[in-house]
Amino acid sequence: MPTQTEKFVSAIGYLGVLCLVPLLLEKQSAFAQHHGKQGLVLLIAWIVLWMGNIIPVLGQIVWVIGSIVFIMVIILGMVNAFEGKLWEMPILGEYAKRVKL
Repeated sequence: MPTQTEKFVSAIGYLGVLCLVPLLLEKQSAFAQHHGKQGLVLLIAWIVLWMGNIIPVLGQIVWVIGSIVFIMVIILGMVNAFEGKLWEMPILGEYAKRVKL
């Protein structure tokens, strides 16, 4: 069972560059590392989505839809981290498992 500190640190790991907080501060916690890696993959995917925004019209449409989906995933990740659950993101969760730090 993760501690309150691990839960909090894991939850903030879904907020962009703050994914580094659980990855660097809670190296001994598999729970925090799991959520930190998911936050890192989500950040990378968001950057890729942002770069696609340069494509006229289609890029902006994909950006808006993708941003809404990312916000929902961030909220789900944070809620599950606060509840102490090892939740796996759809699709991107597979990539997070492959991250070796």
